[in-house]
Formats: sequence, structure tokens, C-alpha cells
Amino acid sequence: MVTQTSSLSVSSTGKTTLSSSSTTSSMCLSSTTSSSSSSPYLKAVNITGGGVATTKNPLATGSKLQTTAKMEEAREEMKGETCKPATPSSGASDAKTEICDSLSTSALIALQSDVQPVGHDYVEEVRNDEGKVIRFHCKLCECSFNDPNAKEMHLKGRRHRLQYKKKVNPDLQVEVKPSIRARKIQEEKMRKQMQKEEYWRRREEEERWRMEMRRYEEDMYWRRMEEEQHHWDDRRRLPDGGYPQGPLGPPGLLGPPRRPDSSDDRYVMTKHAAIYPSEDELQSIQKIVSITERALKLVSDIISDQENDKEEDKEKEPTKDRVLKGVMRVGVLAKGLLLRGDKNVNLVLLCSEKPTEGLLTCIVEHLPKQLTLVTPDKYEVKGSVEEAAIVLTSCTEPKMQVTITLTSPVIREETGREGDPADVLDRQKCLDALAALRHAKWFQARANGLQSCVIIIRILRDLCQRVPTWSPFPGWAMELLVEKAINSASAPLSPGDALRRVFECISSGILLPGGPGLLDPCEKKPVDTLAPLGEQQREDITSSAQFALRLLAFRQIHKVLGMDPLPQMNPRFNIRNSRKRRHDNSDGTDSFEGEGKKDKKDFDN
Repeated sequence: MVTQTSSLSVSSTGKTTLSSSSTTSSMCLSSTTSSSSSSPYLKAVNITGGGVATTKNPLATGSKLQTTAKMEEAREEMKGETCKPATPSSGASDAKTEICDSLSTSALIALQSDVQPVGHDYVEEVRNDEGKVIRFHCKLCECSFNDPNAKEMHLKGRRHRLQYKKKVNPDLQVEVKPSIRARKIQEEKMRKQMQKEEYWRRREEEERWRMEMRRYEEDMYWRRMEEEQHHWDDRRRLPDGGYPQGPLGPPGLLGPPRRPDSSDDRYVMTKHAAIYPSEDELQSIQKIVSITERALKLVSDIISDQENDKEEDKEKEPTKDRVLKGVMRVGVLAKGLLLRGDKNVNLVLLCSEKPTEGLLTCIVEHLPKQLTLVTPDKYEVKGSVEEAAIVLTSCTEPKMQVTITLTSPVIREETGREGDPADVLDRQKCLDALAALRHAKWFQARANGLQSCVIIIRILRDLCQRVPTWSPFPGWAMELLVEKAINSASAPLSPGDALRRVFECISSGILLPGGPGLLDPCEKKPVDTLAPLGEQQREDITSSAQFALRLLAFRQIHKVLGMDPLPQMNPRFNIRNSRKRRHDNSDGTDSFEGEGKKDKKDFDN
């Protein structure tokens, strides 16, 4: 603030001039009609010669005045205007420089906010004797300021707007200025939000990495399975499952090479090759199944056309769903567990509504005609209402039989049984067909890709057919038991080790009364798959498994599998054992009666 009567100014040419107070006032003061962009700075002065003494304004040297001046200079530079304000004194210039240096970016952003000024009528202009405006006074805030720009900023300021809202217009919207505590809370929330986002981002990256590793391991596993399958296929083509250059298997992709096949593996794979269906049987089964599926498709088209014609006669919209929706393979056919001599396979025919005797009769009437369109071979078609099925039998050798069971997903609904037609097929048979569908899907997802699982199930199916003690064993329970026994092992098992592990599980008493049982994973409610077995049957099967385990321990697995002993394929065993055999067996011939007295390490392959 300038308080002396005269002010010292330096001209552009470097000469020092002395001007009077009135001249300084006329240069510094601008009219109220001058624009804000070209208005010079206003300073409060004491005019000693004029008789009017102006009061000292406390806001004249405040930061708001200097800030406004700085903003005006920035705006003038951006617009390219060449407007010179009156040159202030050196002391005022130093103060302004210090304040401008401390100006923060947040203040500049706040000054540029687009807020409409309010309360013009409450700001009075204070003039001197000459009529010049020397300052402004706000009656709401009880404050004064000299600069018109400061007046504009004051009218937009939060303090003035709060007073205007309090005293004039309560409906005025005023932005709430957050306190330091509220600002800290907001910053803490933002920090936590950023941490949470970073956490989830890392979580997604880790999950993506795990999925990639899982896909890689699955690819490696399936490649290993393919090599194992090729390995066993090559062994089956050779006589007695042997190798011309030793029993080494294919090198493993993960870890060390696979160990040589044991004697149990040779017996199991030889037995498996013997019970596996021949090519003629597989082709005959595939032929009759494919013909049946194509003929049922034609029957479904005929029944659907008949239903649509009936709806049109009754002037109703035709139904969208077919009566016969599809045919699915179930049982050993869908699971790939066929044995040599199996001539009966099962299919399930899905219907949109609950199957009735009339629908069964209609299919039996149309199916022979459609079979003649599909194939020239002759087939016999019979309907069985008691079994809720259609039996199709080939008339040529080898005679194959296909059992087609009718069912529907709506058969499980208990509430709608009162309104069912009178000739609805046996509900339990339909439910069993739906369960067979679930069993086939579960087996394909869990057991098909498990090493040695399908081989062991075929071996046990053959055992159930040969040994009367094992015949009551339910097939579905046996499949669950084998899958759980092999899948719970710490490493993939060879066929011989897998068979031994299954016998160990049964020998432990898992089938005996009071045991944990085998729950059906395809049912919502707990269902024990061993329920059909009686107490005596459970004990007999457990005792038989224990006896089979003892035979395996004494290298007599051929008795368990029901086959003749295999000749020793590796001559190095005979060379080693010739030193330790008795004199009557020293000629090098192998005798299974003396196996128990042979050196143990010779059989630890």
C-alpha cells in the first residue's frame, strides 16, 4: 500500500520522475465501466490536499488481490493483449512477487471454476470527492476491497455465497468444502480402493497363470495317455504280449522313463487282449446301433408330422417340441466296456412327454417300415410294455440285440402324477433309464481318461461272468469302486498295480455291513449303490478278494484271471536262476510249482 503523498516511478527510458498524488490517483483509479481485462490495479491512498481521507483497507494487500492480478495477467498474455497497468512501487512489486511464487496449482484451478456471482446489490461503491471509485464494500460480509476483479471473485467466493444463503436466499446451492478429516477419510478410501484393484488384478493374473499351467499339464497328460495306449496296442500285436528287444516301455514325457512291465502287467494285458471284442463283433454292434438310430429319426419325423396335422385340424398352433426328442447310448456301449461275446446293447429314447403304451405301440408299428428304407437286412421288432422298451434283434449272424427304453425328463416330477394318462409306462423303468444316462455322462467325464481304469473294469466284468461269487456285484458299484481306487493313488498305476489296489480295497472290508458304502455321485439324495447286495454276498465277495490278493502275492495271478501261465519272455531270468535252482530243475526249464522258492529279486521288476 502507498501511503505517501507522492510516488516515485521509473519510466521506460530510465528517467526518474515525481508525480503528484492526484496524478497518481487518476492513473491508478479506473471507472466502473472499464473492462476487467484492462483495469489497472487500484491502491488505497491518503490524499492530504483534497480533504478526503480514505481508510486503510485490510484486504488491499491480501493474497486474493494479488492472486486476482496474477490471473488477469495470465489471461491477458493468453489473449495476446498489450495492456499496461500503472507501475507499482518497488516495495509492492517485491510483495507481489513473493505471493505469486507461493501460488499453488489448486488455487488456479479453483479460480477458473465456472460459478455464477450472486449478491451484486449488496456491494457498495465508495467514491472520493472527485467521484472516482476507490473501493468496494460488501454489506453481507462486512469487508472491503479495491479491485473490481477482487469484487467479481468475492461474489463467486464460498464465504460470500454462504452469507447470501444465510441472509437472503436459503435455496442457494453452495458447495460443501470438505474438512481436513473428511479429506483424509476420502484419501484413505481411495487408497484402499486402489489396493483392492491391485489385489484383484494380481489375483486375475495368478488365476490366468494357473489355468495356463493346468492346460499345459492336461496336454502333457493326454499325450502321455496316447503314448501309453500305443504302447499297449503294440504289445497286443506281438505274441504273448512280449517285446522282441526287452520289455521297456515308451519314454515318459514327464519325469524318468517308465519302469519295465512287471509279470502282473503281462498277465493283465494278455487277459485283456483275450476278452476284448473282435473286429467283427465291434462292426456288427456299430452297424445295428447306427441303423436303429437312423430308423428312429425317421419315426420321429412321421409322428411329428401326424401331431402337427392334428393340431391344424383343431385350429391350434402346432407344438414346437417333437414327441421323440432324441436317442442316447447308455450302458457298456456308451462307456466302452464291451467284452467278447456281448451281443446286447442299450439305447434310451427321450420323449417330450411321459411315455405311454400308445406311443410304444405306435413306434413298434412304424419302426419296421423305416428299417426297410435304411437297410436291406431284416430285423425283428418287439415291444415290451413291462420293460417300457422296444427290443430290436438282427436276423443274420452274429445276432445282435438292441434294447430301446422309453423315458422322459418330466417323469421325475412327483406333483403331476395325478393328471397322467392311464396308460403311462412303468415309472421305475423310466427312472432307471434316466439314471443310466447320468451314469454314462459321469463315466465319460471321470473314468475314461484315467489310466488303467477301463482295462481293470473289463477284467472285473469278466471275473463276474466266470465266478458265481462275484456275479451279484452291481456293475455301477464296481465302476465307482475302481475309479475311486485308481484315482486316489498318488501316481498313475500300471494295470497289474491297479488290479492289486482294487483287490486291496475290497479286502479291507469296504463292502461289509456297517461300512461306509459307495454313494452314487449322480443322485441328489444319498443312495448306496451296494444296497442290492445281501449280507452273505458281501462277505463272500470280500473273502474271495482276500484269496485273490494272496494269489497275487504268491505270483499266481493267472489263477485269478482264469488263464494258463505265460512262458518267461526274458532269458536273463533263466541265466540268473540257473545257479540257485535245485539239481532236478537245473536244465533251465521254468516251473510254476517252484516259483515260491525262486529268488525274490528276480521278480521285482
